[in-house]
Amino acid sequence: MTNSAQTVICMKWGTAYGTDYANTLHNMVRRHTSRPLRFVCFTDNAEGLDPGIEPRPLPAINLPESHRWKAWRKIALTQADLGDVTGNVLFLDLDVVVTGGIDDFFDYAPEATYCVIENWTQMGSGIGNTSVFRLTVGAHTEVYNTLMADPEGTVRKHPNSQTFQSRTISSRVFWPKPWCVSFKHTLLPPFPLNYVKTAPLPDDAKVICFTGFPNPDHARDGIWPEKSWVKRIRKRVRPTPWIREHWQ
Repeated sequence: MTNSAQTVICMKWGTAYGTDYANTLHNMVRRHTSRPLRFVCFTDNAEGLDPGIEPRPLPAINLPESHRWKAWRKIALTQADLGDVTGNVLFLDLDVVVTGGIDDFFDYAPEATYCVIENWTQMGSGIGNTSVFRLTVGAHTEVYNTLMADPEGTVRKHPNSQTFQSRTISSRVFWPKPWCVSFKHTLLPPFPLNYVKTAPLPDDAKVICFTGFPNPDHARDGIWPEKSWVKRIRKRVRPTPWIREHWQ
């Protein structure tokens, strides 16, 4: 590893996503960068991680018990010190499928200290989706410090962590829209076309994001885990071959 290595980070805790998700993400990122790569996984269990992944303990954060193991934990990345992880870092959720070059994420808006997806379901409202974001470590401690000053009150006032983060960081920059797309909100054909048409992969997409169900393996195999029989009627996904090609 050289000092010019691009640092990609992820977080893994609990049992919702296994080690295979982190290893698959690492493989995809490695295939889609032409530059030296540093890949760091902040985790509570490093067992089984590929040798090319640097495990680090989950950054400390004080959250209400009801939110301790939810996406709010990602706010810990905005604290001043992440140990030996410094400079610009690209965060990727575990449940994304990388389909295009990631070097552009490091080159885009080089002066920006926070770049994020414009949330597909809240266009024009200034809310970012934190499935993919670039952060200059230590540049936005106001997010972490505000949450730590009043954890209970902060989580009560905001529907989710990415809304809180977006409202707290005023200098956010959104990625070009084609780069990061939602499988569910952008690609999946609407009901009833989802019964007969397969979700396409756009040529200019770099990262496909999976928010809630289905996960990549579900969509790959044409399965939508849904307990409600009413929702099962509308929520249908056909087997998606391009996920098998890229998510490995």
